[in-house]
Amino acid sequence: MAKILVTGGCGYIGSHTIVDLVTNGYSVISVDNNSRSNPNILKGVEQITGKKIKNYKVDLCNFDDTHAIFQENEDITGVIHFAAYKAVGESVEKPLMYYENNLFSLINILRCIQEFKIPDFVFSSSCAVYGNPEEVPVTENTVLQKAESPYGNTKQMGEDIVTAFAKNSFAKSILLRYFNPAGAHPSIIIGEMPLGRPQNLVPAITQTAIGRLPKMMVHGYDYPTRDGSCVRDYIHICDLAHAHTLAIQYLEERKNTEAVEVFNLGTGNGVTVLEVIQAFEKVSGEKLNYEKGPRRPGDVVSVYANNDLAVQKLGWKTEYTIEDIMDTAWKWEKMLKADETVFGTIPGELN
Repeated sequence: MAKILVTGGCGYIGSHTIVDLVTNGYSVISVDNNSRSNPNILKGVEQITGKKIKNYKVDLCNFDDTHAIFQENEDITGVIHFAAYKAVGESVEKPLMYYENNLFSLINILRCIQEFKIPDFVFSSSCAVYGNPEEVPVTENTVLQKAESPYGNTKQMGEDIVTAFAKNSFAKSILLRYFNPAGAHPSIIIGEMPLGRPQNLVPAITQTAIGRLPKMMVHGYDYPTRDGSCVRDYIHICDLAHAHTLAIQYLEERKNTEAVEVFNLGTGNGVTVLEVIQAFEKVSGEKLNYEKGPRRPGDVVSVYANNDLAVQKLGWKTEYTIEDIMDTAWKWEKMLKADETVFGTIPGELN
């Protein structure tokens, strides 16, 4: 049984990916310092999979502590690297924190991959690398524009680091460019747990609807789009998670033709902020309290994916609709409201 190290395994995407990996027969260990995550989420992973996942509470910016994990688990065959700060707005306010955390942790992981001769590496990248693209949908060959935020820049730089590393490395790598993950596991046992005020759209909608937030702001209503709000590509978290399992299998089977390959992970459909709100109101029967406000620094106007390459080469396809996303997200929010002690803290508690 191949052993995969998942960094950021207590996070939103990491926890769902662990579920998918275990369901597909992999042994998994996690590393997460829980600075932006709740360790109790792994109890939900265990409930779904029947497998207890070991988590190392380690800051990956500390090389010695990171190295010790690899020493203790010399049978690791692949690494999926999620651990990074990801809030666009916060990155604009605290750029140095983002560069230090996101890049130092990546470099330390790659140093260990090199030393321990781990063959397979999957990097969690982002559609933020495209900046404000001149044309949409974007393909993997779309020319990258200047990143609109320090967060996006760390992902551009991260891709550059992995690409340079791969030229003289035993390891083969895949860069997965996510669009906008949202929703919850259909079991409603795990889902998104933002700490503090959410900066992503879907939890902002559900927390407003449940009454945790008094009102939601639509950031920008005068963009050159069909209704004036930003266009994004919202992908269900389980569709996104499964792509990581397929990426590891792709590398294991040596189907890769290059040392580094890149895949977009999106549905291929651009949806506006106001259309997401409409989808929520449709599936929930709730009327959302929101207002239109000024544009937010760091936001791009419109970006959505051409996902043909992932479909053709990874054998990946999306199963969930925007309505499925909003339905599972709303059920998850209601579950948290019904039992606010289920994970030991109140998710989304305002600060």
